Amino acid sequence: FASLIEPIAKSSKIKMKFVIVFVALFAVAFAAPADSDAETLRFDSDVQPNAFKYNYETSNGIKEDAQGELHNEGSENEAIAVRGSYSFVADDGQTYVVNYVADENGFQPQGAHLPVAPAV
Repeated sequence: FASLIEPIAKSSKIKMKFVIVFVALFAVAFAAPADSDAETLRFDSDVQPNAFKYNYETSNGIKEDAQGELHNEGSENEAIAVRGSYSFVADDGQTYVVNYVADENGFQPQGAHLPVAPAV
């Protein structure tokens, strides 16, 4: 009986981890200092057991798009991979854009305003 339950329990834990990571990323997106006059202009999301997509735009120039999926499900190399971008208008009036990948190799942001690590 335990051998039947174990794969189901493992699969449920994996999906729960996926949902937790999605919710955490979503919370980070909305945790930035807010402009009290900003309004949400657009918000779309699609959350599946092993994947998600969301995007939004606010009236103060913030935009974000992200999509994630579970790779190597059920293996020891299982990992959530997220690809996305966000942009915002800073106090200097410039719009800053960050494109990123977050996967088993960590968070990897790229943007014209970000420093680039030296080649190894």
